[in-house]
Amino acid sequence: MTDQPNPGGVRGAVDLSGLQSAAAPAGATATPSTGSSAGGHAAAAPGVPGRSGVVVEGTDANFQEIANASVSVPLLLVLWAARLPESRAYLDTVVSVAGSYEGRFQVVSIDVEANPTLLRAFQVQSVPVTMGMVQGQPVPMFAGVQAEATLRQVLDEFLGLAVQHGVAGRVDVSAAGSAEEGEEPPLPPLHQEAYDAIERGDLEAAAAAYTSALKQDPADADAQLGLAQVGLMQRTQGADLQSARAAAAEHPQDVAAQTLVADLDVLGGHVEDAFLRLIDLVRATSGDEREAARAHLLELFAVVGSHDERVRKARTALMSALF
Repeated sequence: MTDQPNPGGVRGAVDLSGLQSAAAPAGATATPSTGSSAGGHAAAAPGVPGRSGVVVEGTDANFQEIANASVSVPLLLVLWAARLPESRAYLDTVVSVAGSYEGRFQVVSIDVEANPTLLRAFQVQSVPVTMGMVQGQPVPMFAGVQAEATLRQVLDEFLGLAVQHGVAGRVDVSAAGSAEEGEEPPLPPLHQEAYDAIERGDLEAAAAAYTSALKQDPADADAQLGLAQVGLMQRTQGADLQSARAAAAEHPQDVAAQTLVADLDVLGGHVEDAFLRLIDLVRATSGDEREAARAHLLELFAVVGSHDERVRKARTALMSALF
């Protein structure tokens, strides 16, 4: 993820240290993860992840349920304060941007003034604060108001990270409760078929749906990305990292052994390690083996995303290795 934490000096950030000490009840604690309670359980709010809506309200009472749902749907948490209009305006901007992602993540709106337990749990000093959540674990993003272009870049990286961890579900953004005006158009049938297959764990069917979509439109960027991500999940199903590393160490020029470890590294978030491994393999091999290593590296570039700075650097290194 893009590392942009800046709790103090970002435009739009407001000091909340006084609010935290005043609002939080003595002894209140919480941990924003799937393994702890954030104030107990309550009836599910409309639009909780996995049901419907671009945005859902996160509270001390329902946050545990929302966090649990991040095992299947990526969440984007926006912490704001009702008495600070600029933070509310930023939330509206985030929700508007989220509408264009067709349900690939859900925005969780948290008014920290109304939810002191979450305020303490996240140790918020200023708002707005934006962070992701995947598999119940927070993913730091940034504090303060950000330009829409920056937000989209970070969101793209975040969604790539979510897929690497097997979280690729969608929410229904056309249902009542969505903050968008009007309903989002439905996904193309083959894309919907692919997402449904991923959610039920049928990766073969998902790959077939994306392949069919690309036959209809070879320039379909979403289908290209989806097929690459599903391919990564297929190749690593049932693989044991320790055994794979041992085999790669024993056979340093074995393309199959090296590419499996590279796949597992990308899945685990060690993107630079994966790229370096395959670039070294390109340098060390020739002929068909070299071409196989190069082609696999290009496929991992597609999984991570061409906008990623790590991909740009690796492309330069690959050109040097080839020529």
